[in-house]
Amino acid sequence: MIPRRTLGKVKQALAHQAAVALIGPRQVGKTTLALAIADSAPSLYLDLESREDRDKLTSPALFLSAYADRLVILDEIHRVPELFQELRGVIDQGRRQGRRTGRFLILGSASIDLLRQSGETLAGRIAYVDMGPFDVLEVVKDRHDLDRLWVRGGFPDSYLAQDDAESLAWRKAFIRTYLERDVPQFGPRIPAETLDRLWTMLAHSQGTLLNAARLAASLQVSAPTVTRYIDLLADLLLVRRLQPFHGNLGKRLVKSPKVFVRDSGLVHALLGIGDYNGLSGHPVVGASWEGFVIENLIAAAPQGTRVSFYRTAAGAEIDLVLELPKAGLWAIEIKRGATGRPERGFHIACEDLQPNRRFLVNAGQDRYPLSPELEAIGLGGLAAELVAL
Repeated sequence: MIPRRTLGKVKQALAHQAAVALIGPRQVGKTTLALAIADSAPSLYLDLESREDRDKLTSPALFLSAYADRLVILDEIHRVPELFQELRGVIDQGRRQGRRTGRFLILGSASIDLLRQSGETLAGRIAYVDMGPFDVLEVVKDRHDLDRLWVRGGFPDSYLAQDDAESLAWRKAFIRTYLERDVPQFGPRIPAETLDRLWTMLAHSQGTLLNAARLAASLQVSAPTVTRYIDLLADLLLVRRLQPFHGNLGKRLVKSPKVFVRDSGLVHALLGIGDYNGLSGHPVVGASWEGFVIENLIAAAPQGTRVSFYRTAAGAEIDLVLELPKAGLWAIEIKRGATGRPERGFHIACEDLQPNRRFLVNAGQDRYPLSPELEAIGLGGLAAELVAL
């Protein structure tokens, strides 16, 4: 089993809070991690996708009271959203009886819906832990691993497949399952073909500014409909809208977000790219690398970090801006090659923002200064530095 950095975060949260919600897309390993925790302490696992387990919770308070001394793991909580109200009473009763922490581990595959349900009823009783696919710090030991993670993405079954063809087949099946089964559970009825086309269009335009009107014209729907569809993909943790930096700088700043398909392997599957050779010659290669770097750095950044990009109407740009709770503002330029230097627009943008630190992230492993203010560094090196903060 590949150790996940999320494991320590969940254990720490359970030690301090009555309920912990582990949030992440399907197939990232939430259940595997939860069962690993269950092996170390008395526990009860309920899969709410199973009708048999849902039927056990017909009278939730009565059933759960019989397991007051165990950690109860509730998988796929979105299937029984009304359960949150019952959990509040069970947690409060447990507190009166002296058990204040480690009661429930809740697994969910959608961020906004889950947060809304729990936030209304479990305020002060629940902590949230995000879990994504494998990242560079968990599986990358050399350049071969890095390329493999980039091409296949971080979903465990995709990354660990026997070969690239098997990995691509898994990702295509994953996409089809989401379109045909999972999306209808979370949102309004959306034609699978329309959402498939939108998802593919987002992959083609990976990392570009959101232009809902252009997408709407191609799909023959309205711009608000496109926005609603993208909202749903973002809620399902499949798409990221990277917001522009906002500050009172006296500059004309871009106001539209950039849109990324979050997992690089899904980008490649949507575009039919099966291996490193096919990716290297594809027009999306640069944008795919940028999105891959951004996701890994966000995964490594400490809790409370604000992420954005910076772009002015005059062309000054920073690919990723991290506002770190204890380390101030970091400006990050992303290059696919093992060498290279930032464009002039990066230096102009840094003069605007005056960041605490400046980095150029490339595909190499060496670390060296490019100037007194700017440092070249590999993705793994910067991710490790962020985790250490």
